[in-house]
Amino acid sequence: MTNQLPLKPMRKLLIELFKQLYVLGLVLIGAFSTLSSCQNQVPKAKENAKNTVVFASGFAIYKTQDYTKLVIKNPFPNANKTFVYYLVNKDQHPKINDGIIIKVPINRIVVTSTTHIPMIDALDKATSIVGFPNLDYISTPNVRKLIDEHKIVDLGNNLQVNTEVLLGLNPDVLIGFSMQSENKMYETIQKAGIPVILNGDWLESTPLGRAEWLKFFGALYQKDALADSLFNQIVNDYQQITKLALSAKERPSILSGNMNGAIWNLPAGESYNAQFFKDANTQYFWQNSKGNGSLNLSFETVFSQAQNAQIWIAAGAYKSFQQLKDANPHYSEFKSFKTKQIYTFALTIGAKGGSLFYEEAALKPNLVLKDIIKVVHPELLPNYEPYFLKKLN
Repeated sequence: MTNQLPLKPMRKLLIELFKQLYVLGLVLIGAFSTLSSCQNQVPKAKENAKNTVVFASGFAIYKTQDYTKLVIKNPFPNANKTFVYYLVNKDQHPKINDGIIIKVPINRIVVTSTTHIPMIDALDKATSIVGFPNLDYISTPNVRKLIDEHKIVDLGNNLQVNTEVLLGLNPDVLIGFSMQSENKMYETIQKAGIPVILNGDWLESTPLGRAEWLKFFGALYQKDALADSLFNQIVNDYQQITKLALSAKERPSILSGNMNGAIWNLPAGESYNAQFFKDANTQYFWQNSKGNGSLNLSFETVFSQAQNAQIWIAAGAYKSFQQLKDANPHYSEFKSFKTKQIYTFALTIGAKGGSLFYEEAALKPNLVLKDIIKVVHPELLPNYEPYFLKKLN
């Protein structure tokens, strides 16, 4: 006699076993589906993730174990827009709804402002630059060497970059800047599949805020630690020099700017340039005025308030007292002209005539401040030789 189960109990057992296997299959399918979904989505930022940007107002960085969230705020004048980018490793393929994916680290980059160049070079990534509009503007030695070796392509005019040449370079990203909300050129580039990130460093109203955009490039290259270290050195140096300036016994009066047509343009009291005058412990005539841009005044208004200014800093692109007088004979009526106390950033130029101040000052506010202090309080820095700021010839 064989040892067999009766037919009905066996049928019940098989049905029960099938049910369990079916349920187990659904569980496994759900698990794999969830896993796949998680692998293709950027996790939401943890609520306790802190913005690592301290001084700059135009961008924010939120770091998590899975990604870096880069937020660009109001990157052009009168903007009311925020752009969100998720910087993820190249082996990730996420799907998101509230931002743009950028694969990092960046290997090939196109930039459009000379202020971007020294920051990239400081991170030892100059060789990643593949294109730039009008190469003659660039002065940074390491990058000029690459230009001479034909490793960086000239993209033509900044207002109308040669998009055909640019697309042929196949950059990972283009770093742009804009004066307005709509930019057809950038729209064309983005439609071709090249991400465009607007850099608003030039809109920052404080020297340290502008320099902190180094962290922006640090995030793109996954060089955050190096960017943080370099920036902290800049901050420490800048703050120490500011304290040194407070020890000065006198606060000389300062005039700035020059005429453009019938209008004298000079820094408003809350502007980037005015902050240098404040930190250098000077008396800038318009230090209490509102605004973080320029004031547009008549010659008569400026002369009535600042004709006896002891020092005139940043008198436009003029390189000599004679050039200044030829441009407007009334300039010679200022006390600072008569005493030869007029200083300019225009005399410090690169190999192709580009302005070192425009290119490097954003990253080197500590040197700009030292230059100004050397001029206004020479006794505080007896052995220092100004880097950017020179007296008119």
